[in-house]
Amino acid sequence: MVVVIPRLLRGSLGTICTQAAPLRSTPSALRYLTRSSVMKSKRRPDHLERTADVVRQEIFLHIQTTEGLIHQPEGVHGLGNKGSSPVTSVVSAAKVCGVASESPSVKRLRLLVADKDFSFKAGQWVDFFIPGVSVVGGFSICSSPRLLEQERMIELAVKHANHPPALWIHNQCTLDSEVAVRVGGEFFFDPQPTDASRNLVLIAGGVGINPLLSILRHVADLLRERASKGQGYEMGTVRLLYSAKDTSELLFKKNILDLVNEFPEKIACSLHVTKQTTQITADLRPYITEGRITQKEIRDHISKETLFYICGPPPMTDFFSKELESSRVPREHICFEKWW
Repeated sequence: MVVVIPRLLRGSLGTICTQAAPLRSTPSALRYLTRSSVMKSKRRPDHLERTADVVRQEIFLHIQTTEGLIHQPEGVHGLGNKGSSPVTSVVSAAKVCGVASESPSVKRLRLLVADKDFSFKAGQWVDFFIPGVSVVGGFSICSSPRLLEQERMIELAVKHANHPPALWIHNQCTLDSEVAVRVGGEFFFDPQPTDASRNLVLIAGGVGINPLLSILRHVADLLRERASKGQGYEMGTVRLLYSAKDTSELLFKKNILDLVNEFPEKIACSLHVTKQTTQITADLRPYITEGRITQKEIRDHISKETLFYICGPPPMTDFFSKELESSRVPREHICFEKWW
């Protein structure tokens, strides 16, 4: 995975701890964490290898000592150098509380997350630990941070593949299955109330819609907060450009169009299909373009206030990121993530 992150959206994430989080009386999923973390794929680098240098969510504990209040990570012993702030990553037990087909090839999961310290920014992914599966999955969260805050839930949408975690989700996962999750990734949109207003262009291909839907849902939450309280981050406009093989593989169509209709002056979308063989339904027709996303569509939305987020197959991500750079969009305004 390769990412380019707008500087103004980086969080203060501290240092990476290579130790696993403490396992304290957690379900069986967590007992596989250490073993799974060191397993290597024989055919290609696995998710943990590819993302070894990417920051995971971290936790500090406040410990009172004879020298005063310091930050100390839960489960880590010894205070280290004076003035240091050791950290550990948050691994949380989670239970599957919803399983549904989002498309003929994609399963959607809803997970109830146990750890109150677990949190994420819109656009991030999770390391996905499964009991009895030696390979660790990496799946983008498609729900908003607000859903986690209110209901302790996150949602994932996983495409069928021969990768063991994806196979487990499609063939073995059931209600009440126990797993474990840990947040990671530097691809996110997390504006603070006083930040400058920005427009967003979200460019998605296939299941690359997942982190962009999380961002879109977060934008909607920010717009609702601003409308109800008269304060908070002032969001600019958002344009989603989303391409898939056909309308059956355009994930979350209803959710996307509901947001477009709720915020017609702020959110717009263009849905592209590349191999449509059936008739397009009347409700989708106004939003559908047959053919790939074009360079002109992208150029039409370039401005100094606009940030671009891209997630899709590597060739698509490479093409549009290079196209934006050649159109003199500052690199810090281009954020992309691609999965192999």
